[in-house]
Amino acid sequence: MHKQIFFASLVLAFAPAAFAATQDFSVGPQYDTTHVYVAPQDVDAFVTSFATTFGGQSTKQVVVTVTPTPSSTSSQLVQTPAGTISVFGFRTPVPYPFGLERTGYLVTDLDNAVKAANAAGAATQVAPFNDPIGRDAVVTWPGGVNMQLYWHTKKPDYKPLEYVPENRIYLPAQSADAFVKAWVSFAHGKVVSDDRAAPGVEIGRKDGTYRRIRITSGYGNATVLVTDGHLDWPYGTELTGYAVGDLDATLGRARSTGAKVVVDAHAEGERRSAVVQFPGGYVAEVHSAAK
Repeated sequence: MHKQIFFASLVLAFAPAAFAATQDFSVGPQYDTTHVYVAPQDVDAFVTSFATTFGGQSTKQVVVTVTPTPSSTSSQLVQTPAGTISVFGFRTPVPYPFGLERTGYLVTDLDNAVKAANAAGAATQVAPFNDPIGRDAVVTWPGGVNMQLYWHTKKPDYKPLEYVPENRIYLPAQSADAFVKAWVSFAHGKVVSDDRAAPGVEIGRKDGTYRRIRITSGYGNATVLVTDGHLDWPYGTELTGYAVGDLDATLGRARSTGAKVVVDAHAEGERRSAVVQFPGGYVAEVHSAAK
């Protein structure tokens, strides 16, 4: 009896720490931003094209320091019903490892979110630091996937998205499972599907198959594309896939504002998909539900 009481006391004593290590720090996919780095002279053309294509608008451009060491960049947020991007046009060389992070995720508690990411298997690439409106850190997941975690001094208030985009992560077979395990643990995510024989046409191949894993969480959607790395351009260069209601109309707006459709619209199972390159070089996958 005494042993049972002692054991129960130990469980209660360690329960708060265990809960903290597995807490969900996500806020919502409308606060997730793909990071887009373009040359300063291309920023305005890119922002106009992206915002027009997806029906959004940009915040006012500011010139700030967003890194923990000295640098200078223009910065603006482009919000659309299909997803949000942070656009940077560095006026100085970009300090390492900035530019390698794919996305920024708003969290409710930066320091504890970084600790939770470490506990799940991520390494701290850039330790927490202050920026003009909050704090940031960069973590690296198995497979070398870099993501920024951020927190704002004044809590932002954005409308929910009409369509939640997908983070498209290309990984080799040797690191895919480790990434999925770590990300799902940190994000409190769920593997929606794990197709080990997805059609190769989805990644530009004429035949064959590849493994496609879809994950959802409070941070939005992620698709892990497991390949041998034999990829034709532009596959693998797109960071994000954007869902839209009318793919053809979206591609028309993209073309009219200087973007190039580098993979024409085609059927992919339950989707129609295309790939677009915007002024400045940003590549994005765009898809709609198959009719």
